[in-house]
Amino acid sequence: MTYQAFYRVYRPQSFRDMSGQAHVKRTLQNALLANKTTHAYLFSGPRGTGKTSAAKIFAKALNCEQAPASEPCNTCATCLSITEGSHTDVIEFDAASNSRVEEIRDIIEKVRFAPASARFKVYIIDEVHMLSTSAFNALLKTLEEPPAHAVFILATTEPHKLPATIISRCQRFDFKRLSSQDILERMQVVLEDIQLPYDETALKVIAQAAAGGMRDALSLLDQVVSFSGDKLQLDDALLVTGSISQDVFYDMTKALREQNIAYVMEQLDALVVDGKDPLRLSEDFITFFRDLLLMQSGEALYDLMELITPQPKFEELAKSFAQDTLYHYIDVLAKTQQEMRFSHHTKVYLETALLKMSHTPQATVQMQATSIDPQLNDKVIRLEQQVMQLMQQLERGGNAKLVQQAQPRQKAGGNTYKAPVGRITEVLKDATKENIQQIKNCWAQVMQQLQKSQAALLADAEPVAASTSAFVVKFKYDIHCQMVADNYSFVATMTQQIAALTGLNVEMLCIPNDQWLTVREAFIRDHGLNKKLEQPQQDEPKQPYIEDDTKIASQEPHILEAESLFGRDFVEVVDD
Repeated sequence: MTYQAFYRVYRPQSFRDMSGQAHVKRTLQNALLANKTTHAYLFSGPRGTGKTSAAKIFAKALNCEQAPASEPCNTCATCLSITEGSHTDVIEFDAASNSRVEEIRDIIEKVRFAPASARFKVYIIDEVHMLSTSAFNALLKTLEEPPAHAVFILATTEPHKLPATIISRCQRFDFKRLSSQDILERMQVVLEDIQLPYDETALKVIAQAAAGGMRDALSLLDQVVSFSGDKLQLDDALLVTGSISQDVFYDMTKALREQNIAYVMEQLDALVVDGKDPLRLSEDFITFFRDLLLMQSGEALYDLMELITPQPKFEELAKSFAQDTLYHYIDVLAKTQQEMRFSHHTKVYLETALLKMSHTPQATVQMQATSIDPQLNDKVIRLEQQVMQLMQQLERGGNAKLVQQAQPRQKAGGNTYKAPVGRITEVLKDATKENIQQIKNCWAQVMQQLQKSQAALLADAEPVAASTSAFVVKFKYDIHCQMVADNYSFVATMTQQIAALTGLNVEMLCIPNDQWLTVREAFIRDHGLNKKLEQPQQDEPKQPYIEDDTKIASQEPHILEAESLFGRDFVEVVDD
């Protein structure tokens, strides 16, 4: 007897045999039991996900001698003949090779005749999107009002190519890609049936290479079984599918962390020489880093990992990376992938991406501590309590001396932070209203993504000026400014989140409130902005923008003193 491929031998013959697609199976079975089937169905989805198999099973269940039933019996003469493809009332039509209007007219002419031996005449039109426009037009009327004994099942991988008039006349079912677990369980059934021992890790490699398609998975399994000997081994699956062992990614990732770029380049060159596609390598790297992120999130997500098999060495590797670093790696590789698709020198792009990843600052590579220093936490709590007390006093119209006494205490504690005045002045020269507005619009969202202790440091801070290269954040308290400016990892996290939300790759500059007032006053005086505010001219070129600069045209000493004591938000200047 002629040998048949696995995907033909093990094609499901009932709904219970189908892997995944629970929403499709349940809806069709309920319709069969209630005898509420309609005249036209559209099955759409990726290749190898069970569209044609579901159509044949549905045709058998409609015409089964035991109907109405949720499953075909697969023992009666009707079910057996449909399985063999010899039943005259179940017509399979390939639209890819019969796309002309003449073939469709042949169907239309014969559809009015009653079925020969079954209850329904079922037309299964595969790859229906390949039909010509005239063929769709010819089919339209029949599809809308077919005879009571006719059922149309249209299957396609590209539903967007179908006319809206055709889609609107069908019940649509979208088939989804199968999960790796569904594919793994089906392959285990096949191997147990042929009594071949197997390594489960090898099946995971095949399932990943299949990319959600059961037919692709069974075809690859067929190849690996033919290549293997008495047992299906991991090395056999890696060789046939062109995949790479998780140990190779482990060694290269460890070398990236240690900035051993020579080893990384040697391994990449060896893989490319061995015939590995750089584009596929970048996808596998992204999957590997994604699995490390899942491993960091806890054992409950281990079942979702595609490339890594949980082992102590991988757990240690995951703990040695900060989440921001892994997200940075994935972002670099994803952008590189887009560039590689339009180039013939894909290896060069991947090498450049790995070099960029290896040069990630060491401060972001170290794993961030999950616990906060108790002394630092107590200090933050005390400062928050002091701020709340001061706010309550001000709201009640309390004595300003309390505020006056609070600031010397801060300076006596040794907080001698000096802001980068020169860099801030350069930012002010190029500051625009559009840039600061972008930063302020995303500020609340960035604060929500921070830890509570980090958000507390920025509670009394606000962005006051921004250019295309940097933005300035003013702090009410010197100690908060010092703590944020000295925490390079925190600053890097802030700039990354702002870049993700706004697209601005900007540097964050910190300055206490009293120093900001001095810098702002000097900048306005040196650039003559007071005069320009008082006497604006229409032909004047666009001036640098500082947040709330319309309120600082008058800079009398007593106003500046009041702002330094109470803060600008609590001082209102009224002209007599």
